Amino acid sequence: MSIERPWLDHYPAGVPADIDVNAFRSIAAVLEESFQKFRNRPAFKNFGKVLTYGQIDELSQAFAGFLSGELGLKKGDRLAIMLPNLLQYPIALFGALRLGLTVVNTNPLYTTRELHHQLEDSGAKALLVLDNFAATAQHALDGTKVQHVITTAVGDMVGFPKGNIINFVVKNIRKEVPAFNLPGAVRFRTALERGKAHPMPAVDIGHDDIAFLQYTGGTTGVAKGAMLTHRNMIANMLQADAWISGSATAGEEIIVTALPLYHIFSLTANGLVFTRLGAMNLLITNPRDMKGFVKELSKEKFTAITGVNTLFNGLLNTPGFADLDFSRLHLSLGGGMAVQRSVAERWKKTTGVTLAEAYGLTETSPAACINPLDLKEYNGSIGLPISSTYVQIRAEDGTVLPIGEAGELCIKGPQVMKGYWGQPEETAKVLDAEGWLRTGDIAKMDANGYVYIVDRKKDMILVSGFNVYPNEIEDIVMHHPGVAEVAAVGVDDEHSGEVVKLFVVRRDPSLTVEALKEYCRENLTGYKRPKHIEFRDALPKTNVGKILRRELRDEERKKKQAA
Repeated sequence: MSIERPWLDHYPAGVPADIDVNAFRSIAAVLEESFQKFRNRPAFKNFGKVLTYGQIDELSQAFAGFLSGELGLKKGDRLAIMLPNLLQYPIALFGALRLGLTVVNTNPLYTTRELHHQLEDSGAKALLVLDNFAATAQHALDGTKVQHVITTAVGDMVGFPKGNIINFVVKNIRKEVPAFNLPGAVRFRTALERGKAHPMPAVDIGHDDIAFLQYTGGTTGVAKGAMLTHRNMIANMLQADAWISGSATAGEEIIVTALPLYHIFSLTANGLVFTRLGAMNLLITNPRDMKGFVKELSKEKFTAITGVNTLFNGLLNTPGFADLDFSRLHLSLGGGMAVQRSVAERWKKTTGVTLAEAYGLTETSPAACINPLDLKEYNGSIGLPISSTYVQIRAEDGTVLPIGEAGELCIKGPQVMKGYWGQPEETAKVLDAEGWLRTGDIAKMDANGYVYIVDRKKDMILVSGFNVYPNEIEDIVMHHPGVAEVAAVGVDDEHSGEVVKLFVVRRDPSLTVEALKEYCRENLTGYKRPKHIEFRDALPKTNVGKILRRELRDEERKKKQAA
């Protein structure tokens, strides 16, 4: 059965209909090519310190040497990495991938409960963690298979004296490192030193080997590990590379990496695609410090930037951003959440560059649709399906809907995950026998193949590009002795796109909003915490007693419209 691809006629010049996923056997092979080709070029920059491709090659070999020679880790073993954007991240990531390990990217902001679930579920044998989050790790390790811990401080790879000053300030002045006790933990720099004594073993890594367990809520509940193989990641790198090749120059790009590299969008687009291009990744460790972020940007004539809508909006609202030198900027890519028209229009006016929206999921490694980069202005679409990618809009019963009709967006391509780690039932819910992934997003396609997101099928809340699942929030809040019933919904927010609002029926009439917020602060990562809490006598329900979140959401929308 041939599937129509109306979008091919509207591809930018030079973009192929399909990519050759067999061009590389593994991500390691892609990295080796870049290390040789761009050996003396800058690869990563952070806090003013630059590491070249040659240095990253040697350091990642040393890290691989330590993991294999000293810790005995072998192909297929899981290594959890719990770091923000620091020079340590690419060294550890590339070392692990070259060894054939499976990388478990871990959000440093996780609570003990969230981290414990991920370590236990993935079966990780080793953990690399920043000192700032080591106390959380200490309490999360019990009952997991983690045998080895490597710790590091923010400035460890920045060099003397600047790195030492950064570490002193973070620990003693800002007090950002809670006391922790991890007996037997090895320091990152010690690991690199010891690793030099062990040559990196030659490992046969193939397409079907799992490169990442990338945790996501998928379409429901508790976080699941999407199994992203070397084939999935190579495919998405080549797909994105084909899409941007007309506007990107190998060995000359400087890409701003403000989204954390543990997030699939930044990991693939910045960490892998631009490494293949020989670009310099400008790592921003704390993009929330917008003034500091703009100061970093003022030092570089950057050529590309990726981000979520909230990031672009934050930059536009920060004094000094409009005065930066945008003369070399040619690529601005927004993903992770919907790009708002008002933000896109302001971005174009300020920088002179169109903010192109892309769409993807953790389950698609992530890119599935991207707008042409020569787009004259924001068009409200998530773009065209990229090379080797098939898209259909389907009705509830699975029939393919005609152009212009809204239904569930389904995706097929070499970047679609292998499935969820250890969860065949959950995998079967979203992935059919032919390889079609049900996204849970409601979309429509126009005659030219442009895809438009209409709504989300599920009740998922999208806070600054991060998925928040009401089931998880409600589950935690229901553990509070003063709560009888709860519903969590997403409400519009001009900064984050959406934020969490709780509707609560109290068991204890003396329970206050502040007390419940404090409880959530202890049990939920920042972006999952409710910004609004409303107490009610009852919640709307179906005839079988299921709480109607949709009704609550609609109420909120009407209130906002009336206001």
